[in-house]
Amino acid sequence: MENLANKMRPNKLSDIIGQDHLVLKGKVLYELVMNKHLFSMILYGKPGIGKTSIANAIVNELNVPYRFMNATINKKEDFLMAIEEAKMNGEEILVIDEIHRMNKDKQDILLPYIESGLITLIGLTTSNPYYSINPAIRSRVQLYELHELGFDDILKGVKKACQFLEGIDIDNEALKYLIESSSGDLRNAISLLEVAYYSSENHHITLSVLKNIGAKPIFFHDKDGDGHFDVLSALQKSIRGSDVDASLHYLARLVSAGDLDIIYRRLSVICYEDIGLANPSLGPKLMAAINAANLVGLPEARIPLGTIVTEMALSPKSNSAHLAFDEALNDIKKGSTGNVPDNIKTTSKTYLYPHNYPHSYVKQNYMPSGLIGKKYYQPKNNKYEMNLYKLYQEMRGEK
Repeated sequence: MENLANKMRPNKLSDIIGQDHLVLKGKVLYELVMNKHLFSMILYGKPGIGKTSIANAIVNELNVPYRFMNATINKKEDFLMAIEEAKMNGEEILVIDEIHRMNKDKQDILLPYIESGLITLIGLTTSNPYYSINPAIRSRVQLYELHELGFDDILKGVKKACQFLEGIDIDNEALKYLIESSSGDLRNAISLLEVAYYSSENHHITLSVLKNIGAKPIFFHDKDGDGHFDVLSALQKSIRGSDVDASLHYLARLVSAGDLDIIYRRLSVICYEDIGLANPSLGPKLMAAINAANLVGLPEARIPLGTIVTEMALSPKSNSAHLAFDEALNDIKKGSTGNVPDNIKTTSKTYLYPHNYPHSYVKQNYMPSGLIGKKYYQPKNNKYEMNLYKLYQEMRGEK
């Protein structure tokens, strides 16, 4: 029996819930479809926010030959068959779910046909394509990120789903709980609604019915509550503020939601934004913890993640390096660049090679003329940074 989420999958971009930055009139996907000229693309974002629905709407509105495939399930022969179909039809849209899992053999088969335009690829993934997609594929496609759905988006989708369920009666309290339990995943909300509909007496859905089903813990709330991204923000602020207990609390909420990728990304930012040069050994330690968490998966992933977050919260903090670099970027944006000094150009005959001098240092200018004397980096008062800066000053003869 076809599930409700598939029954109500949109056939037009105008039926898509959320993702206004892509599907509204004047936005990129709307205009591509209206002009009937599609380019290969990858749609990426959290589960249940509309990737497959958008792909389905695109192929239906364009009314061209297409095929839906899965990078892990479909074999090499399936991809070869899709190419032959494309050759017969003169074109074909190939929608590939879990494209980040597509192996090299399948990629090598498809690449020349994506390049020639015979096949238009629509890749779907929950992973960040900048890290998970092979550069050869990535360079041939446009990347479009889907945004997390808000409370009102999920409410709209659930109300639409209710129209497919004859005689349904759901309490307001139960409706709010169902939406909050979805963690921004519309497919999950619809699936929970369908289970509740068929497991309730006279299709009357109450809060107790939903709780008896065993819905996921609540992490997503409406605009007046603390949503998923607020929990991420709270994790970062707790680690930055060196509150180890609060840090572990918010980590536990995120781990319980099961979204490990977003935890990895946020911890990587925290490590370099808030700890930085105060404890540079934490970068490799964090990568090791992430690799271990990926290797063992949930529920054991909580062990390396809990260990590294504890150390991050207890660690000394410094944001000096990233503030220095942001100031350098601001100069570039303002046009404060200037020419590379003659002495360090590729063809320079006046360059002084530092390794030929004591302490591998020789005084010479490296800055463009308009920025000579500019200081971006200001060390923070922590043991590692102070020692590093002291050595820097001694090398330059400033102490």
